[in-house]
Amino acid sequence: MKTLINGLHHVTAFASSAQKNVDFYVGVLGLRLVKKTINFDAPEVYHLYYGDEIGHAGTIMTFFPYKGMVRGRKGAHQLTYTSFSIPENALDFWMNRLNRFHITFEKPASRFDETYIQFEDPDGTGIELVATKNDTRPGWSNGSIPLDKSIRGFHTVTLHENQVDKTVELLTETMQHQLVVQEGNRIRLEAGKGGSGNLVDILFSPTDLKGLQGAGTVHHVAFSTDNEATQLEIREKLLAANIHPTTVQDRNYFRSIYFREPGGVLFEVATNVPGFAVDEDVTALGQHLKLPEWYEPRRSEIEKHLDPIEIKTYS
Repeated sequence: MKTLINGLHHVTAFASSAQKNVDFYVGVLGLRLVKKTINFDAPEVYHLYYGDEIGHAGTIMTFFPYKGMVRGRKGAHQLTYTSFSIPENALDFWMNRLNRFHITFEKPASRFDETYIQFEDPDGTGIELVATKNDTRPGWSNGSIPLDKSIRGFHTVTLHENQVDKTVELLTETMQHQLVVQEGNRIRLEAGKGGSGNLVDILFSPTDLKGLQGAGTVHHVAFSTDNEATQLEIREKLLAANIHPTTVQDRNYFRSIYFREPGGVLFEVATNVPGFAVDEDVTALGQHLKLPEWYEPRRSEIEKHLDPIEIKTYS
């Protein structure tokens, strides 16, 4: 069977401050700011992309930082935790680092024979670091975090659902995922070659309150497809399954289609091409505000709405 869905592409969430967001994801977690652009649907708001050195699919956490946005509530019908992969021997390093930055985290726990720690960013976005031995991705070092301790990319995401059957059906029958394991009320599926960056966890909690959108909550999760041709093929499969995706949207660094899965989480399928180096050199990624060509005539107006961002020297 032809591979149309490779695994995860990116996760996009809301934040309340661009600078605090950068300080956490670059300064604390050591990710690279690979693109500083705008929300194409709300150009007065940044769209910030963090990832590995060039922003490979499966490493990219992105944010819409609406200044002063009220905090949301994590709950059912949402993606509630984004899990990043770290080397198996890096857990102590990360607990010490979080302590140094006064970030509260839950004590290490085990799930599917993996050890992980759980915490939140300054807005309450749910983050996990999962210690794994099989993730061969190189990661990226920002100079303050040793390469052998650095985040490799996504491990999995957690979809928090009141009902799971229809979501599992969509993922397995239409979106080329396979059921890997079930432990209690958590189901794990994988796509493509499997392993870190290609996993989706579904947490079944039938009585939990519905989440409320706001700062600290996830807007959508995107799945990776190779190119526009494979994207159109998966779009046809979705239509045949009575799922109604949008038309293809040009996001400059990838092409996107969007749709709601049966539990209500907003899904996207994004192409791996052309990538983040399409409008700036790899060595300069994230250093300048990049606008799509159709917004360039409004650059001066747009920049007035955006607070300056400083990439500090983080220790």
